[in-house]
Amino acid sequence: MGSQVILPLAHTLEHEEFLEVIRLEGHSLCHDEVVLSRDMYLLQLCSGVDENAAGACAQLVFAPIDESFADDAPLLPSGFRVIPLDAKTDAPSATRTLDLASTLEVGPGGTRAPSDASSTSNTRSVLTIAFQFSYENHLRESVAAMARQYVRTVVASVQRVAMAIAPSRPGGQLEMKNPPGSPEAHTLARWIGRSYRFHTGAELLCTESQSADASLKALWQHSDSIMCCSLKAAPVFTFANQAGLDMLETTLIALQDISLEKILDDDGRKALCSEFPKIMQQGFAYLPGGVCVSSMGRPVSYEQAVAWKVLGDDDAPHCLAFMFVNWSFV
Repeated sequence: MGSQVILPLAHTLEHEEFLEVIRLEGHSLCHDEVVLSRDMYLLQLCSGVDENAAGACAQLVFAPIDESFADDAPLLPSGFRVIPLDAKTDAPSATRTLDLASTLEVGPGGTRAPSDASSTSNTRSVLTIAFQFSYENHLRESVAAMARQYVRTVVASVQRVAMAIAPSRPGGQLEMKNPPGSPEAHTLARWIGRSYRFHTGAELLCTESQSADASLKALWQHSDSIMCCSLKAAPVFTFANQAGLDMLETTLIALQDISLEKILDDDGRKALCSEFPKIMQQGFAYLPGGVCVSSMGRPVSYEQAVAWKVLGDDDAPHCLAFMFVNWSFV
């Protein structure tokens, strides 16, 4: 994708609506296995951007257009709609969305730049995303596959933007929505590696240095999917390394909305239930390979899974860790 050019067409001050044409330069298209590159034009309508009342609607609707379109040609619109559940009370928070270039800067560990959390409120909103795609019958399956990947990419981008403009908190290198009393990222990485070594006798995090940064980096960059879930009746995920986030197709900020039961299939749940007493008594268990699903519903195969009890400094159980070995999307 090349650069984009915005061509304003109309702007109403009373209703805060504006109509514009977006030109995406060098847009790549794949048609009958021939890759083409041409400019793409979108007709875009924005409304309700500055509404402050709870329940007010802000939306962005766009549709591809072409110079060959007739004036009365039907459009195929897609778009986003945001409905805030709380009234916005602070003006500075709105301006943060206009500075994503700086807000989205991330460091080596996936950390975004710190910002003043006092200037941002914890408002809740409902986001609706709808897309339509045109296709010819013989291209239906390829367009459907492209559409699924496109939607996954858009959702991941929206989650990343939401994480970037959310209030930041001082502390760990990785921005996690930790429940009160949870350890910082460095401590959790140390507990995960130490508990794995204690239970299995093998090293999980092979590092040249014994520093906390080295352990966290090794955990974060481990090729296998490693994730932790709470020790509750309905376990939810509290941490995942980069491979784990990729497998679940989610972000750290959205991780706690995913339950362990939701990603396991029937065979996986049965295997975990049968081995759970062993995990709690002996500290770990090996689970057979199988198939689970990501947060987007995509099937994921794995060669083997390892589950172990993560112990804190007081040797009390803190959470359960899972490692999915040699995973891949099916």
